[in-house]
Amino acid sequence: MPLRLAVLLSGSGSTLQNLIDHIGRGELAAEITCVLSSREGVYGLERARNAGLPALAVPRKEYPGTTAFNDALWREIRTHGADLVVLAGFMTLIEVPADFHNRIVNVHPALIPAFCGHKMYGHHVHEAVLAYGAKVSGATVHFVDGEYDHGPILMQRCVPVLDDDTPDTLAERVQAMEREIYPQAIQLIAQGRVSVEGRRVRVRPA
Repeated sequence: MPLRLAVLLSGSGSTLQNLIDHIGRGELAAEITCVLSSREGVYGLERARNAGLPALAVPRKEYPGTTAFNDALWREIRTHGADLVVLAGFMTLIEVPADFHNRIVNVHPALIPAFCGHKMYGHHVHEAVLAYGAKVSGATVHFVDGEYDHGPILMQRCVPVLDDDTPDTLAERVQAMEREIYPQAIQLIAQGRVSVEGRRVRVRPA
C-alpha cells in the first residue's frame, strides 16, 4: 500500500509539484490524499487541482485562534486518511497531536541547528548564511515537534557557499538539494525503514 500523504502549503506549491512528479515517475511509493493551504487563492491549490487532487483552503485569518485553526486542519487531515503530513512551504506553526507524533515532516533550507527557528525561512535564511560567512549550507528534512525547525533530523545534505554567492544564487543551489532529498526521505518512511529514538533517527538498510 502506498503511503498516504496530506500536503500542507501556503504558496506556489513547487514542493508539492516535486512530490507529484516523483510519484508519477514511480520514485516515491506514496499517494497524496489532500492538499491544504493556510491561504486562499495560492497557486499551490491550482497545481493540486490540475493534478486531480483534493485541494482546500483553510485560511488562518478566518479562525479566532491557533487552536481553532489547528482543529480545522486536523479534521481535514483525518477525514482524508493521511498516514504522513508533509509540510511544503507551510508558513504557520502546526500543533502536533499525540497520534501524529513523528508523522509530520518538513524541509528547511539550511543545516539545522544553524540558521533556523522563528522567522528563519526563505531568503531570510540565505541572507543570514551569507552575512555570517558560512562556507557550507544545505537542506534538512526533519520531523515536526511543535517548535520551529526543532524535531529529530531525518536527512541532511550540504551545498557549498561560494565567494560570489548572492541570496538568489545560494537559494537555487539549496532548493535543488531540497528537491532531491525531500522525496528520498519520504520514500524511506514509505519503505518502513525509519525509526526515531529520542532525537536520533535511524534508517535501516534496504
